[in-house]
Amino acid sequence: MGRAALVLSVLLLPLAVAAGGPEVLSLRGSWQLRSGNGSVSLRAEVPGCVHTALLCWGLIQDPYYRFNDVMYRWISLDNWTYSRTFKTPFDVRKWQKVNLVFEGVDTVAQVLLNSVTLGRTDNMFNRYSFDITSVVQEVNFVEVRFLSAVSYAAEQSRCHKAHSIPPACPPPVQKGECHVNFIRKEQCSFSWDWGPSFPTQGIWKDVRIEAYNYYHLIYFSVTPFFAKSAQHWYLEVESIFNVVSSKTIAGLVTVNIPKLQTQQTFSVKLQPGEGSIVLLVNINKSAAVEAWWPNGHGKQTGYNMTTTFMMETGCQIEKFSKVYFRTVELVQEPIPGSPGLSFYFRINGRPIFIKGSNWVPADSFQDRVTYDMLRLLLKSAADANMNALRVWGGGVYEQDEFYDICDEIGIMIWQDFMFACALYPTNQNYLESVRAEVSHQVRRLKSHPSIIIWSGNNENEAAIASNWFSIPYPDIGVYINDYVTLYVKNIREIVLSEDKSRPFVASSPTNGLESVKEGWLSQDPYDTHYGDTHFYDYNSDCWNWTVYPKTRFASEYGFQSWPSFSTIEKVSSPEDWSYTSNFSLHRQHHEGGNIQMLQGIGRHFKLPQSPDPVKKFKDMIYLTQVMQAQCIKTETEFYRFSQSEIINGEGHTMGALYWQLNDIWQAPSWASLEYGGKWKLLHYFAQNFFAPLLPVAYEDKGMLHIYGVSDLHEDHKLTLRVVVYTWSSLEPVCTLAEEGVTVTAQSAVPIFKESVSNLLERCRNCTRRSCIITFCLVGEHGLRSPTNHYFLSSLKDAVGLEKTQLSASVSQQDDTYAFVLQTTAIAPFVTLDVGSIKGRFSDNGFLMTERKKVIVFYPWEPTSVEELESSLILTSLLDVV
Repeated sequence: MGRAALVLSVLLLPLAVAAGGPEVLSLRGSWQLRSGNGSVSLRAEVPGCVHTALLCWGLIQDPYYRFNDVMYRWISLDNWTYSRTFKTPFDVRKWQKVNLVFEGVDTVAQVLLNSVTLGRTDNMFNRYSFDITSVVQEVNFVEVRFLSAVSYAAEQSRCHKAHSIPPACPPPVQKGECHVNFIRKEQCSFSWDWGPSFPTQGIWKDVRIEAYNYYHLIYFSVTPFFAKSAQHWYLEVESIFNVVSSKTIAGLVTVNIPKLQTQQTFSVKLQPGEGSIVLLVNINKSAAVEAWWPNGHGKQTGYNMTTTFMMETGCQIEKFSKVYFRTVELVQEPIPGSPGLSFYFRINGRPIFIKGSNWVPADSFQDRVTYDMLRLLLKSAADANMNALRVWGGGVYEQDEFYDICDEIGIMIWQDFMFACALYPTNQNYLESVRAEVSHQVRRLKSHPSIIIWSGNNENEAAIASNWFSIPYPDIGVYINDYVTLYVKNIREIVLSEDKSRPFVASSPTNGLESVKEGWLSQDPYDTHYGDTHFYDYNSDCWNWTVYPKTRFASEYGFQSWPSFSTIEKVSSPEDWSYTSNFSLHRQHHEGGNIQMLQGIGRHFKLPQSPDPVKKFKDMIYLTQVMQAQCIKTETEFYRFSQSEIINGEGHTMGALYWQLNDIWQAPSWASLEYGGKWKLLHYFAQNFFAPLLPVAYEDKGMLHIYGVSDLHEDHKLTLRVVVYTWSSLEPVCTLAEEGVTVTAQSAVPIFKESVSNLLERCRNCTRRSCIITFCLVGEHGLRSPTNHYFLSSLKDAVGLEKTQLSASVSQQDDTYAFVLQTTAIAPFVTLDVGSIKGRFSDNGFLMTERKKVIVFYPWEPTSVEELESSLILTSLLDVV
């Protein structure tokens, strides 16, 4: 399908102006910014926001440093104004229409040109176009007068007399602002349980002047469909114009895809006003179309397409786009032997197990989110064998480049609309704003093959069903009505009219078709027999697979950890470097989070006791990451081995998206990638637990079961190698080889079963505390799974574990570096850390059972052997004292 980020060739050709093409003047760059009372005045970059402008001039420190999120509240409470003067480089009298276009205004503002009010903005996610034909002059003064988002949200809440719209405020632990549900703005900018409160103000996307005659192309999209009956592909090419002419304009449109020997010309007519043209382009049947596949399932082939508009009046427009071919179905059907319905995705007719995580905004200040930053984070997802991310509904609809990269590397996107963990108003003005937002975003994004589903909101069906906000029973009907009005009668209606190529669900978690049947609000959205589930449990033993729901689709689940010391160090001072410091408490936005991590660690590991407070803090950080990785490994492996079976009516799990992929700042959170992109141990574990071929072990009533899990498209005959070690020796006590094990394509099959006591008996001198089991699958032509392991007891109870002498030598190999590790004993959770040197290792946090192991470091910026050697810290479990 075509990309959303497309170019009009006429904008790039200076000669096109003579032929009547539109004139475009970018207003990006330097603007004047002043505070409400004029006491602060400075130059500010657009796109940008007030915080980054103040930071740029050194008027504030890093907003992320220590307690600055609270210290700098004043910035968000003030009303700021952006202004600038610009010359019009063209004769305005020659143009029938001149518009001032904002791709994104954050959020509430009055827009003036030459002291004339053009209009107001109140939705961060809308595109605003103001007609300035009668106001524009040769020299112009444009002003954008912002109102504090915090004040506006409070005022909107006060004015909403009908009924209260909870929650009023976030929990105190989040140090946030109130009534975020009353403003169409990034919901987590008022704080979240993993992020700070920075309710920004600014022109956060492109701004420009557009001048044109007759007509102007506003939206262009390409959507593929596969006609099953005729067995051929066709495209729906939609173009939406602003037509200034008072008469209908006729013309020809030619669509050309050279690689597919496809060219078609259509006679078209543009009606005055907002004219739209929908063309159905049949792909040449003799051309071999290569479909777009998710990461790990095939190529992400795209085709160059040129669309030429030749109208009887006005200029010729040539549109260059990339078109991709893929189909998506959300399958919800009865399953034999199970009540309820399935919930899985078929891509190009093939069922795909969804593996990945949840995406949150990469920074509190969107103007700091660069293409390189997005690419690094998304590439890290693909490198960890992920094929999907859920763009969560409390952030932003991501920039075009985000979806372009996902198209290119095969990351499927579950796209939420931006509503999360709250109830929302449904008054006329609010609904009109939301309708414009949804229409704009669907038109902007629907050409991306990466987007496979639209979802109305995050957790709002569950919020009503579980009565999070303690609404008295007699009043609940009002809120149900609001819910259906917003997500079904408005958002869903627009999505279905704008995009017929993808499924839509009203919420996540939801019971899918069962929720629809129950009037869009099911009694229990967490029901494992339908739809998707979110699951969090910090009180149970996370190594115990029986606590996890055998759900159809796990779209959120997770555990917290702290980011690396090198990441925390940048925003703290030495007095903060303790697990119980004011800073550590301040940074934790999840009630009781630091204690929950301690309790989780204490179940299986000895807690750090070092008399050196900084060493103790670093040990705690290490153990939180070990714990998080091990917990999410256990849970994800459970979801993966549940994909092909029904036990007591539950199973056929076809998705595992853990919470969360990335961080918005440097703090304890559920993320596997730290702020800046550094991989936590969880992300290294994900590379293995999401591997296309993986053996998974679990224990049930004293029996050890091993499953072969495969995302491969063919069955494979493999050898299962089980190696048992005692903690005290690098020499295995026994090795078992099961040959000719068949692992079926795209499924999870049992391949080994034996009682633990039998196995230990066979491996003389073994007890649960003294031994560990490792296992891997090996096939022909180099096919090999990662080596997995199964702990028979908590590591705090392990017998024979000795402190090892770990050493590493570093050498350069072309663009990478080889770390040759040596150990004198078995070492659990061996971790290499090179501080702030940007890059990632080929593996980390591993169980080292060989004397020697080679690990590769992939740098993201130039470094050297010397720099790596001096920065390297090697840690294993027994280094924690």
